[in-house]
Amino acid sequence: MTKDEAGQNRGAARQRPETPRGEVALDSRRLRALAHPVRVKLLGRLRQGGPSTATRLGEELGLASGATSYHLRQLAAAGLVAEDEERGNRRDRWWRATHGSTRFDNPDLWRDEPEAAGLYMQSVVGLLADRMQRFVAGAETRPPEWLNVGGLNDTMLRLTPQRAEQLTRAMEALVEGYRAESDAPADDAVDVFVQFHVMPEAGT
Repeated sequence: MTKDEAGQNRGAARQRPETPRGEVALDSRRLRALAHPVRVKLLGRLRQGGPSTATRLGEELGLASGATSYHLRQLAAAGLVAEDEERGNRRDRWWRATHGSTRFDNPDLWRDEPEAAGLYMQSVVGLLADRMQRFVAGAETRPPEWLNVGGLNDTMLRLTPQRAEQLTRAMEALVEGYRAESDAPADDAVDVFVQFHVMPEAGT
């Protein structure tokens, strides 16, 4: 099971963008729409930073506005983004994410859509790895108290599929317990990304 929230922005030091709520489960159509790293990035950016235009998104991601518009239309056709009708005009179209997170927990999709599933998962893994790389690259400029509480840890367990599922659910529940604090942060709160992965060791 993969759940991607794309880091909703809740920093207290800046104006909080309009971030969507709710969760969408991937089906074949949505999975095929996300089988491209640019679309995964665009969806994450709209979830994290709020509504934007193809031009602005293209500038942020280093893409031509025409290519960005094409990918946004593909996401819209799958119901993952939508035009923000309260903003812009016919020449300046705004887009917003329609859900706050994506859940990929249908094992049949690996059989029915193996190429799309693989491309989507590779894109998600790449984005998560990039976040960790950026944290490490900027660690020397962070306050010491944040260096002490953050961490990159891994533990090897021997579990049945059922127990691994229980572990995943327990960790999700633990993170959800902090949601209320995240929605109403203290003055010294900053954006914190939480990643955890439960998967069998390759080759076992």
